[in-house]
Amino acid sequence: MRLAPRTLALVAVLALLAAVPPVAAAFGQPFYLDLFRRIMIFAIAATSLNLILGYGGMVSFGHAAYLGVGAYAVGVLAHHGITNGFVQWALAIGGSALVALVIGAVSIRTSGIYFIMITLAFTQMLYYLGVSIEEYGGDDGMRVKTLSQFPGLLDLADPAAFYYLVLALLVAVLWVSGRLVRSRFGMVIRAAKSNEARTRAIGFSPYPYRLVAFVVAGAICGLAGALLVNHTAYLTPEFMNWTRSGELMFMVILGGTATAAGPLFGAAALLLLEDLLQGWSLLPQWVRDYWQLYLGVILVLVVLFARRGLAGLLPGGPNGDD
Repeated sequence: MRLAPRTLALVAVLALLAAVPPVAAAFGQPFYLDLFRRIMIFAIAATSLNLILGYGGMVSFGHAAYLGVGAYAVGVLAHHGITNGFVQWALAIGGSALVALVIGAVSIRTSGIYFIMITLAFTQMLYYLGVSIEEYGGDDGMRVKTLSQFPGLLDLADPAAFYYLVLALLVAVLWVSGRLVRSRFGMVIRAAKSNEARTRAIGFSPYPYRLVAFVVAGAICGLAGALLVNHTAYLTPEFMNWTRSGELMFMVILGGTATAAGPLFGAAALLLLEDLLQGWSLLPQWVRDYWQLYLGVILVLVVLFARRGLAGLLPGGPNGDD
């Protein structure tokens, strides 16, 4: 079986990610383990957004809400002495799915700017709720003293073990997302994005399909939130601020919407550029001091000259899909 160029590129990137721990250990650079683990966590969150934005055409500006719900599920339980990872992560995924169900049930009945504003409003409500709860640090956040525990199975305090767990979950999310969009369910979601009236005419009501996709995307993003709070060992309402939603959206657009590789490429490009512009000693100090400005210029140029994203620079299928 001959693989498409984008699929080959995705496999190559995943293989490179698998090689990071031994290479980082060989060169005595554990920092890169943390950097690439963070990239993979955000790639999981961006993949979940791509499911509804890229394939479903639902421009959600509140996707970070599920990242925050997943993080708070782990952090709050840990604060009260419940450190079992299976309980924490089940609550993170289930809680995020439930929040997505509530938000989606309201917002999917609208479209365009109304959809964007409703999803944004719900997220900011949750953000300000997190800010107002002083017991869990309020606006300052709080340190998570104990990482999720998986006795006899996995120790997240081991950087390499945690890294490979995130990599395995990323591969699983990419596989599930790919199977989903290629299924009958996914065909309805994509058809509704292209022509909702025609989709209704052939007998499919887009609303329940979109709602299920919205819930699945929320659940996956909740998993990313559980991983992120274990990665940072710190819980903060900033996980679900609207700016975080914007970052996730830009990762998807930068990498290429409606492509399997796009969210991973976009997350890697954005986070590596941030790290490079802030910390590369060969760059002039005036570049490092105003790195956000130059990052913005680079991103604008990429969007202007690679309108289908980084994955779009590689040849793909007729519909731009992998």
